[in-house]
Amino acid sequence: MKRSKVVLIKTLRFLKILGPGLITGASDDDPSGIATYSQAGAQFGLATLWTALITFPLMAAVQEMCARIGMVTNQGLTGTLKKHYPRSILYLMLLFSFPAIILNIGADIAGMGAVANLLVPSVNPMLFSVVFTGILLLSIIFLSYKQLAAILKYTCAILLVYLVVPFLYKQDLLAIAKATVIPTIHFNKDFINILVAILGTTISPYLFFWQATMEVEDMKKTGKVVMVNKKRIHNMKVDVDFGMLFSNIIMFFIILTAGTVLFKGGIHQIDTVQEAAKALEPLAGKWAYLLFAVGVIGTGFLAIPVLSGSLSYIVSETLGWKAGLEKKFHEARPFYLVIVASLVIGLFINYAGISPIQALLYSAILYGITAPVIIAIVLHISNNKKIMGNYTNSRYANIAGATTLVLMSVAAIFLLYYQFAG
Repeated sequence: MKRSKVVLIKTLRFLKILGPGLITGASDDDPSGIATYSQAGAQFGLATLWTALITFPLMAAVQEMCARIGMVTNQGLTGTLKKHYPRSILYLMLLFSFPAIILNIGADIAGMGAVANLLVPSVNPMLFSVVFTGILLLSIIFLSYKQLAAILKYTCAILLVYLVVPFLYKQDLLAIAKATVIPTIHFNKDFINILVAILGTTISPYLFFWQATMEVEDMKKTGKVVMVNKKRIHNMKVDVDFGMLFSNIIMFFIILTAGTVLFKGGIHQIDTVQEAAKALEPLAGKWAYLLFAVGVIGTGFLAIPVLSGSLSYIVSETLGWKAGLEKKFHEARPFYLVIVASLVIGLFINYAGISPIQALLYSAILYGITAPVIIAIVLHISNNKKIMGNYTNSRYANIAGATTLVLMSVAAIFLLYYQFAG
C-alpha cells in the first residue's frame, strides 16, 4: 500500500512538471505532419521508421536551448534577437515566418474540415472549417493562459489513439524492429524528398519561438518573480525531453500505420490526411478509420493555437507591442488581433484556390530556408555568457545542436534543388 502511494505521488509530481515541452512536442504532430508521416509510410513502407530515433535527440537539444534562453532572459526568442542582433536578421525571420505559419494554419484548418466531413458527410467541409476556426478563436481570446495551457496539455492525450491504430491490423514485429534500428536510405528524388519533409515537419522554426515564449509565460503564471536555478532547469529538461519523445513516438506509430496498412494494401500515394483516414477503413476496419480521423481533428485543436500564438509573439515582440496569453484582450489588443488575422487568413486560403498540399509545400520551403539560420542563432545565443551567464550549453548540447544545423542545412539544399532545379 505504501509503495503504491509513493508511486502515485511520484507520478503526480512528474505530471505537474509537464507543460510547455509536452505541448510543443504534441503540437508538432499536427494534421500537416500526419499527412507527411502517412505519405512516408504509404510510399516506402517501414523504410523511414528509423527517422523517429534520429530526430528525437535533435529536436530535444534545440528545444531545450530555446526553453533555457526563455527562462534565463525572461523574454521570447524574438526579444532576445531584437536586443542582441542586427534588426535585419529579425526582419528576415519575420518575412519568412509569417507566410509559412499562415500557410500551415490554412492547411491544418482545411485538413480538420475535410476529415470531419468524412465522419459526417452531410455537412460541407468548409462549414466544419469555419466552425472549428470560430471555436479556436473564442478559446484563445477568452480563456486565460492557465486555462488554455491546461486544455492544450490534456488535449495531448488525443494523440494516444495513434498508438492503438496499428494494432488493429496484424503486424510483423521482427520487420518493425529491423526497420527501426537499421537505417534504410534510397538515393533517389522521392526518398530524399520524404526525408527532407520529415526533418522539416519535425524540426520547425515556429516551435523554437513558441518554446522560449511559453517558458516565460509559465514562469509568469504564478504572479511572482521566479528565479532560474538548477532545479528549474532540470524540470524544464524533463518536460522538453518527454514532450519530444512523445512527439516522436506518435510520429513512429503514424508511419507504422501507413507503412503496414496502406503500403501493403497497394496504396502508395497519400496527399491529404483525409485520404489517409479514408484509405484505412476498407483495409484495417472502421475503428482504425474513426480513431485516425478523430486524432486529426484533435491535433488541429492542439497545433493551431501554437502556430497562431508563436506568430503573434514574433510580430508583437518585433514591433514592441504588449504580448501574452495571460493578458486580457483589451490589455494586448494588437497581440490578439494578429492571432485573429492569422486564423481568418488561414481559413480563406481554402477559398483562394491554393490546395492544402500546395500550402504545405510552400510552408516547407520557407521553413527549410529559415530553420538552419535560426538554429545557428540559437546555438550562438545559448553559448553567449553575456546573455546566458552560467547556463550556457553543455558539450552534448553543442554536439547535438551542430548536428541538427548540418542536417537541416543539407535538407534545405536538397529541398531547394529538387523544387527549383531538380
